[in-house]
Amino acid sequence: MNRVRRAIVLAGLATVLALAGCGVKGPPLPPEQARPERITSLRALADKDGIRLTWPRPGSYAGGKEMRDLAGFAVMRAQGGAPMTSVAELPITDRERFQKMDRFEWVDSATVIGTTYRYQIISMTDDGYRSDPSNEVAFARVAPAAPPNPENFALPAPSPLP
Repeated sequence: MNRVRRAIVLAGLATVLALAGCGVKGPPLPPEQARPERITSLRALADKDGIRLTWPRPGSYAGGKEMRDLAGFAVMRAQGGAPMTSVAELPITDRERFQKMDRFEWVDSATVIGTTYRYQIISMTDDGYRSDPSNEVAFARVAPAAPPNPENFALPAPSPLP
């Protein structure tokens, strides 16, 4: 009987030692605090190839702790009153760099001139946690301005000397 009790104690001690070295530094976070913070400053700009979206890198989780496992972004797009659908997934490529990108951009070249599009960005972590959708931006793609025509381009007249 003494031998069985000793085996149970040793098994329990081995379990405690194994858990102590697992790398957990604090209590686990609830899922709603482990997702990336919501992006609130998505912008859309005209681009010669389509619509350019720009947004900042999320720096923390929704719970406030610093984020270190940002994996990528999902670009969501819709037209009119249609629901948002994912049009691109962009992986993070600067994770091992000393200097990380603080702003991201993406050009939606699959747009039609004269059409208004709505966009949102969702951040994702390695573990699959997804942020709430960013602020929504709407942007109408317009035709670029025509370049100056050499036949009707006039140089400014020189000003008279005093």
